[in-house]
Amino acid sequence: MKATNAVRVGFAGTPEFARVALAAMAAAGFDVPLVLTQPDRPAGRGLKLQASPVKQFAAAHGMPVLQPRSLRLDGKFPDDAAAAREALQAAALDVLVVAAYGLILPPWVLALPARGCLNIHASLLPRWRGAAPIHRAIEAGDAETGITIMQMDAGLDTGPMLLRQSVAIAGSDTTASLHDKLAALGGERVVQALRELDTLAPTVQPDAGVTYAHKIDKAEGAIDWSLPAAVIERRVRAFDPFPGASFTIGGETLKLWRAAVVPGQGTAGEVLPAGDGRLVVACGEAALDVLELQRTGGRRIAVRDFLHGHAVAPGTRLG
Repeated sequence: MKATNAVRVGFAGTPEFARVALAAMAAAGFDVPLVLTQPDRPAGRGLKLQASPVKQFAAAHGMPVLQPRSLRLDGKFPDDAAAAREALQAAALDVLVVAAYGLILPPWVLALPARGCLNIHASLLPRWRGAAPIHRAIEAGDAETGITIMQMDAGLDTGPMLLRQSVAIAGSDTTASLHDKLAALGGERVVQALRELDTLAPTVQPDAGVTYAHKIDKAEGAIDWSLPAAVIERRVRAFDPFPGASFTIGGETLKLWRAAVVPGQGTAGEVLPAGDGRLVVACGEAALDVLELQRTGGRRIAVRDFLHGHAVAPGTRLG
């Protein structure tokens, strides 16, 4: 694609969230002389090496790609870092856009582009700094989240903000659906920021309201039925698609993908009387109407279909 914007923009990103931003920049006509992304990783049942979504897009559009294992010149892979520095210097970037890259940028990278480094962050900073802002916003029951375009500094998502735009979190939103909304919004806002670099005024993040979105641990998916039903329901949506909320019944582990909070009372984890085709479970507060399940190796199915072949009597305790 022929560049129509004179600003030379490097890009560092890896997953689909970042690919959407890179595609928006390319569509807006920005010259992208260098793309950094994570090394290819084993994926799928065959564990074959697979290029990141960013690499796939960059390669398809003729953008030079570099995949250093580290950017630390004094780290485990100094040759990778030295090659990256040489490539970044040769690219003569005005600005480097970073989105879900997965590597920490050392000071020499932050200082190299003439106009610094911009980060696309999927929250309304300073709330939910860190690795999993989309998951944590849903889990916490936030009414809204958004995109922040920030000027990067040496801290963890602490730099001054250039643009913020909010988006409502729907009661049905999962991490997957909210991710797609924010990815599209992030692409729009970073294009705006690049076009308005000369006029945007940086705003220092306030000290009040800082929270951290810690990385999701697979173990968090295990359902604790002693929690209020509303908390469990939010976690079900927050952990969709990863790691998935799970529980055990009769020694089998099932994934719970969709549920609704309903009135009900009983011992936490106890199946309550609810009529044919329903599975209602008592929680620490209220109850959860289970709507969609998945057996190991199977597909997501409505709970009614599961109960056709797996009767669950009231009084059964779920693990």
